Amino acid sequence: MIDLHCHSIFSDGTNTPEELISMAERTGLTALALTDHDTTDGVPRLISAASNTSVEAVTGVELSAEFGNITLHILGYFFDPAHAGMREALEWVRSGRSERNSQILDSLNRLGYALTYDDVRKHSSDDLIGRPHFAAALIEKGHFKHKDQVFRQLLGKGKAAYVDRRRLEPEVCVELIRQAGGIASIAHPGQMKLSSRGLRRLVGRLKKVGLGGLEVWHPTHVPHQSLSYLRVCEDYQLLPTGGSDFHGALTPDLSLGRGFGDLEVPDTVLEPLRGVSLSA
Repeated sequence: MIDLHCHSIFSDGTNTPEELISMAERTGLTALALTDHDTTDGVPRLISAASNTSVEAVTGVELSAEFGNITLHILGYFFDPAHAGMREALEWVRSGRSERNSQILDSLNRLGYALTYDDVRKHSSDDLIGRPHFAAALIEKGHFKHKDQVFRQLLGKGKAAYVDRRRLEPEVCVELIRQAGGIASIAHPGQMKLSSRGLRRLVGRLKKVGLGGLEVWHPTHVPHQSLSYLRVCEDYQLLPTGGSDFHGALTPDLSLGRGFGDLEVPDTVLEPLRGVSLSA
């Protein structure tokens, strides 16, 4: 059993890469991909933590893109995180993060939650600030008890203190991953609110620039959806991927590798992905 979709403190998760590897080993996973949003900064720590374990650490990322009026996420696997094009693109996104954080801080203060940037920064061990760190600061100040409560009321998409982040074009995401030697997969298609025809139109469009996979197994996918996505993979010659989309305390009902308890991504998924990346 493997998990090719999880997040750490380097984006919007609450666990360190080391903690994720420990959890993966206890769960019996044979491989774990760290797919933080628009950053690979946690990957070296994941690889180091996995070096003396039975868990294979897989280089990953989840790139954010816009497709019409919806947000689209593209997962990347087995690429070179030091590739110049990838680094430049992620730096462009990162520079937008600091602007976003300033806007979130301003919004919170306007709403009456008196916070300074220092209040938030002390909750990040790597000086990489994201929404979970704002949530931790608000909890410390006594405004909330749990992080999921902060996201439901303030920091989640569409809420009063939510600020959108910079995103790339879908084709650019796929091309960046391919150019860096990896394989690109559309994340959680069931969350995109696309019709079956709309999804196939998107897949066909991205297949032209090198799309290699589709996330078939995800906690939010019911069995008939996963079967439908497997058919899409067959029709467009894509490889199936899957994972728990674990965020730690932000997804308290989810467990790494198992989702809501019934998720199981087979080990056999991994080698074909590796093979495609080696031929890139």
